[in-house]
Amino acid sequence: MDQGNTAADSPVRTEPLVVVAAVVVQDGRLLVVSKKAAPGIFYLPGGKPDAGEDALGTLTREFEEELGVRPLEPRLLADVESIAALEGVPMRMTVFEALLSGTPSPAAELAHMRWVSGDEEGLHLAPAVRDHVLPLLRRKGVLA
Repeated sequence: MDQGNTAADSPVRTEPLVVVAAVVVQDGRLLVVSKKAAPGIFYLPGGKPDAGEDALGTLTREFEEELGVRPLEPRLLADVESIAALEGVPMRMTVFEALLSGTPSPAAELAHMRWVSGDEEGLHLAPAVRDHVLPLLRRKGVLA
């Protein structure tokens, strides 16, 4: 008799979730976005690579799909290890710095887009942004 899947049958994630994102800073403020699935949590724009897609390909595709712009002059900023805010699993995020090809506008799975200093009251940032990216940007002196 089939009992269906049990927790013991479920695959266990051994590798961290892979994400590619970019820091876009204009006038001392960081571009952050939230997803429709969690509109109150803000992330860096970006996403998960498709099969066989490299980091810059992922970044370009995600920016075009979600913001309607292309990342310009992307350069590697850091690799960040944290917990994915939505999935609650270990995550490895490759973070680039980039400029934008135009004016971004949220589309696809995005709920909101904001330019922030990171100090706004009530702003809920994903752990990777709050604990790793913001301190790095502050040390570099690029945030207002």
